[in-house]
Amino acid sequence: MSGQKTQGIGFFEKYLTLWVVLCMAVGVAVGLWLPDVPRFLGQFEYYNVSVPVAILIWLMIYPMMLKVDFASIKNVGRNPRGLVVTWVTNWLIKPFTMFGLSYLFFYVIYAAIIPHETAKAYLAGAVLLGAAPCTAMVFVWSHLTKGNPAHTLVQVATNDLIILPAFAPIVGVLFMIGGISVEGVGVPWATLFLSVVLFVVIPLSAGWLTRSILTRKKGREYFEQKFIPKFNQITIIGLLLTLIIIFSFQGRTIVEQPVDIVLIAVPLIIQTFLIFTIAYLWAKRWKLPHQIASPAAMIGASNFFELAVAVAISVFGLNSPAALATIVGVLVEVPVMLTLVRISNNTRHWFPEVKKERNFDEYQAVAGSINDNVMPEDKRNG
Repeated sequence: MSGQKTQGIGFFEKYLTLWVVLCMAVGVAVGLWLPDVPRFLGQFEYYNVSVPVAILIWLMIYPMMLKVDFASIKNVGRNPRGLVVTWVTNWLIKPFTMFGLSYLFFYVIYAAIIPHETAKAYLAGAVLLGAAPCTAMVFVWSHLTKGNPAHTLVQVATNDLIILPAFAPIVGVLFMIGGISVEGVGVPWATLFLSVVLFVVIPLSAGWLTRSILTRKKGREYFEQKFIPKFNQITIIGLLLTLIIIFSFQGRTIVEQPVDIVLIAVPLIIQTFLIFTIAYLWAKRWKLPHQIASPAAMIGASNFFELAVAVAISVFGLNSPAALATIVGVLVEVPVMLTLVRISNNTRHWFPEVKKERNFDEYQAVAGSINDNVMPEDKRNG
């Protein structure tokens, strides 16, 4: 990248916290004083997935998908320890720490200020968040921490597969332990499949198609050194616009129930930092490279909030405290995850550097160069 582009991107990243705060404030202001805007955008929602938000997330994910070298995906399985960190953290640790922290706060610490039935509903919403690891936004966090694109893709794909059989049983068991009685918690298949198509299949296909066409026409160097860097600022801009839309949807709720939102946010924020710390330090213990350790920790720390909100609404109702708890998860996710992005980038030196390996195209180029310089008699002599 040219020096001018580097400075521009650095400016966005340097003051990202300020932009986030401003966009949150703008979103709340829009929700309060221009309610027709979120009302209009809210019409474009299918199976609890907001189409405007989906488009912005797609713009954020697309640059990450451009970096996926599909030939390198097969190499992920050679060192599966990063995947082990993700799987164990997401499915054997995260749901239960979320339950424990939420139970402690809602049933014990907040016992004098939150009615028991309301506390039970808040616990249900938190459990739904804890049992749904991130699908879409992890690509953004991985991009911001320079994570390995191929490894991140495999992490997301395998988690989507695990969600199918594991989500409902885990939620059912934790509901039973917490005394939350419902007839049954099912997986909203439409929301799940639509999210996978929107946030994985479409941007992945677009990234593969773009990479194939441009690499064939203009070469790998042009694609990686000139084309991909053009999208760095788009990721940040998409993230900020997403914040405005999300906070505009919940502007009135934030103003009308600020105390409840703060109370719910406390255990959710602690849980996010806890899960990130567990996975991140585990990856450090195993001496995994940062480009694998960071997305492995990020995917567990963030949540598949579309799924959690959809289940909360379908089981408990749109205006239920359980639905509010999942919505608070949406509100705190981006600011908290950006903090973890900063922590991850500032601790990159904790992890071993990755030795760059030549890909197949580079080996072919080297082999061709050697072959062209071999004399005919040398060829005959092998």
